[in-house]
Amino acid sequence: MSYDSREQPEPFKHLFFALPCAPAQRRTIARWRNALELRNGRPVPAENFHLTLMFLGSIAVMQIPAICAAAANVRTPGEPLTVPLNRLDVWRRSAVLLLASEQEPLALRQFVYALQQALLPLGFVDAPREFRAHLTLMRDYREPVPESNTPPCFHLRAERFCLFESHQGRYRQLAEWPLARQALKYKR
Repeated sequence: MSYDSREQPEPFKHLFFALPCAPAQRRTIARWRNALELRNGRPVPAENFHLTLMFLGSIAVMQIPAICAAAANVRTPGEPLTVPLNRLDVWRRSAVLLLASEQEPLALRQFVYALQQALLPLGFVDAPREFRAHLTLMRDYREPVPESNTPPCFHLRAERFCLFESHQGRYRQLAEWPLARQALKYKR
């Protein structure tokens, strides 16, 4: 009988924080994207539409409780966030077609900063680039910005932020926290 004394590798998950996109809005955006009749790139499944706040990367499963505890203590805007997605753009380096915001709400930028600061003690530092709110429509997209008969005019309204796991091309929500302060209920 042989015995392998090597330790099992620690399980990891690919994680990120994001604002979810409501099902009805995902369908509306997907229909709008389909009307562009794109022949280049891979469409992101509509159920994966979201607005990334902070990418964490490959994280040991045992770190998830500490990440969730830090997220629970983030100072939130105190109300739902509404993010305009009113500009179609291509990020050539990343080869993605996306919806972006002409002007990101200050409350969103402040919230992202608060989230980044809350995770610093755990050793998480987001990429050294400036945060840019966006919703990815296509991957492996290598064409110019397509023309649209109907300009994008979407408003992502989020009442919560979530921790997502990316696994085999699908995103699964692991946890969520409200963006609005919960009203205290007083019982007599």
